[in-house]
Amino acid sequence: MKISTRGRYGIRLMLALALNYNNGTIPLKTIAKDQGISEKYLEQIINPLTKSGLVKSFRGAQGGYILTNPPEATTVGEILRVLEGSLSPVDCVDHPNCANSDHCVSLSIWKKMKVALDEVVDNITLADMAAEYAEKNPDVAAKFRCNG
Repeated sequence: MKISTRGRYGIRLMLALALNYNNGTIPLKTIAKDQGISEKYLEQIINPLTKSGLVKSFRGAQGGYILTNPPEATTVGEILRVLEGSLSPVDCVDHPNCANSDHCVSLSIWKKMKVALDEVVDNITLADMAAEYAEKNPDVAAKFRCNG
């Protein structure tokens, strides 16, 4: 299974919001510049994140985006499911309407893969990512006052 550019950039966008969580809103333009991602592309990614309730948007001079919940309350799995849809490696895991599903040996493999993937992404929060980022980038992370 491959995560699309949309999913990868979405994780980077959400990490930027997590790192800036205690500093208020951050304009998408700033994130685009810092991450080296097109602002237009980030606009396409931020919309479903806002609609899902993971992100709040604010208009005006002090406008921008902020996480709805603290970084420790949002998982990578939540973000990826908003941007990518199901994380199942094959459709029949989510929709077992195949005539062969009762005796399909490979279906059990796909189900185990989904369980393993869910276990990983549902147990990594934005706070975990922010802490790892701060550890790997102490000079940059200091400006964000990242709490972990």
